[in-house]
Amino acid sequence: MTRPSSAALAAIADASQSVMWHETATWTPYLQPTDTPLPMHADVVILGGGYTGLWTALWLKEYDPTLSVVVIEAEHIGFGASSRNGGWVSALMPTSGQRLAHLAGGGAAGEHAAKDALAVLRTVVAEFGEVLDQFGIDADYKRAGTFLAARNPVHEQRAHDDVADAKRWGAADSDLMWTPTLTAMRFAQMDQLQGGTFNPHCASIQPAKLVTGVARAAAQRGVKIHEGVRALRHSDTGTVMTTAGEITAGVVVRALEAYTPSLEGQQRTFAPVYSLMLATEPLEEEALQQIGLPSGITFADYRHLIIYGQRTADNRIAFGGRGAPYHFGSKVDASYEQNPQVHAALFDILRDMFPQLDSVKVTHTWGGALAMPRDWTPSVGYDPRRKLAWSGGYLGDGVTMSYVGGRALAELICGRTSRLTSLPWIGHHSRTWEPEPLRWMGIQAGLSAMTWADAAERRTGRASHVANVVDWVLRRP
Repeated sequence: MTRPSSAALAAIADASQSVMWHETATWTPYLQPTDTPLPMHADVVILGGGYTGLWTALWLKEYDPTLSVVVIEAEHIGFGASSRNGGWVSALMPTSGQRLAHLAGGGAAGEHAAKDALAVLRTVVAEFGEVLDQFGIDADYKRAGTFLAARNPVHEQRAHDDVADAKRWGAADSDLMWTPTLTAMRFAQMDQLQGGTFNPHCASIQPAKLVTGVARAAAQRGVKIHEGVRALRHSDTGTVMTTAGEITAGVVVRALEAYTPSLEGQQRTFAPVYSLMLATEPLEEEALQQIGLPSGITFADYRHLIIYGQRTADNRIAFGGRGAPYHFGSKVDASYEQNPQVHAALFDILRDMFPQLDSVKVTHTWGGALAMPRDWTPSVGYDPRRKLAWSGGYLGDGVTMSYVGGRALAELICGRTSRLTSLPWIGHHSRTWEPEPLRWMGIQAGLSAMTWADAAERRTGRASHVANVVDWVLRRP
């Protein structure tokens, strides 16, 4: 991340260092009385009270109400990325169609499976809203699509390549469309705008409302949620050792995402990487008209170092991105959720996109850790012999992918088959990360390279080959 301006540092100095989503939701951290003892056995024990664990629990009870299901959460439900994210319910994948085809066996059959998988993700975005209605969950769901801006010639070429690649993998013209400058301005009155792409398969949600809503629906159906109980390790016999004692299970579901390395033996499964966010004050109507973002829309641009934003239900701009350092040994700590240099740099990016927001007040800054798999590919699976199921490695696309993963796990555990249980990443195992200090050196080098590549592209107007090399190294199988 580039060095922030003094004005941006001053703008965030008085912001609340708390998660804005928590303060604008009915936040109910503890669903289970703290003195409720952990049972000795359950049919399914789920490690992690975020989206993945809660969706898995809810769908298990839908498919088989007789199952005893226990969720173990070290802090409180949604403590991690599930209540801190950017709120995109999108059809985006962190991996390519080519990679999905490879996972599905390659050749014509693999290509067909990859196209089917991407089509499933597009339908899931609309299905998500229907499921929220089904379970009575109010999460400010609004399907307004996502706009990716092209703000220089390199971005523009990347946008056209994006559209061509989408068509290559089965998308229709209406699934991802190039929008020239005048049309693009309907989605965002952005500075230096040279066009962009619009994808209708994206909705915005309020993350904390979603996680509390799913937890409440699961609890109403008999799921037992034990907060403040940390899982320490689990065995292939279904035994889980926790800070509250031992519990045995017919199936253990590992749904810890960025916190997976905290389990014994899982230190190299994922690399926890922090994504930081800020929120503006609610904007007046005049300011909303000036920036031109329709209600509920999500937005980003075609730079290498990922950014993301949405116009919230209460007319704030919630904006975030990468740039925070990876911490040696895959360490996760609350102190890493605040980084004034990165938060200020993000505000500089937001003001560069929308100079109209130059004097707007930043009210909140926060962050959270996401799980980065070594091959940039999510994993979902169930191994009955080991009494183990798992889902994770969403790399920032977790709102949709956790729903898909959680529902697929419930179907697999209950012996059901569907379009979700045959997706290419079902049964996939990412290779482990390199040991330290190689892991730290590689991730930090990649972060620096992407920052350098974005700056070079803005300066020269030519695509960076450095970014392509880094992308290949990080994403290779």
